[in-house]
Amino acid sequence: MTGQAKIVVWLLAVLCGLAAVGLGVVAAIADLDTAGQVASVAGSIAGLAGVALSCYTLVRPSAAGSHETAATAAGARSVAAGGSIGRAVTGDRVTLTTPPVPPAVAGISGSAQAMGERGVAAAGGVGEAFTGDDTRA
Repeated sequence: MTGQAKIVVWLLAVLCGLAAVGLGVVAAIADLDTAGQVASVAGSIAGLAGVALSCYTLVRPSAAGSHETAATAAGARSVAAGGSIGRAVTGDRVTLTTPPVPPAVAGISGSAQAMGERGVAAAGGVGEAFTGDDTRA
């Protein structure tokens, strides 16, 4: 959580606490009918604020979307993926006889960087990686 988010959370917590104390004071000084009416109006305002915040959250760009998936492969025959890789083959004359194995972790995205010759990197899972020559799978 960023510093600004922490400040907003604390301010909202203090505001809710003050509202609760205020309603208690109204209930003690005035009668319960007045306190009930004040609580009803305060609840309506809080509900509308919640709806507005929810709508804003739905239409704004997500935090995950602001960090673009970055996959960089820097090396001969290197493979990099911002998500998962089922099978990566970088070797010469590789004979594949089996279907690819699904990656262990699916649905993850982020940054991955493969360095060096035949490097394999993924932000998610890697099912299989064949980097040698003349292999059989």
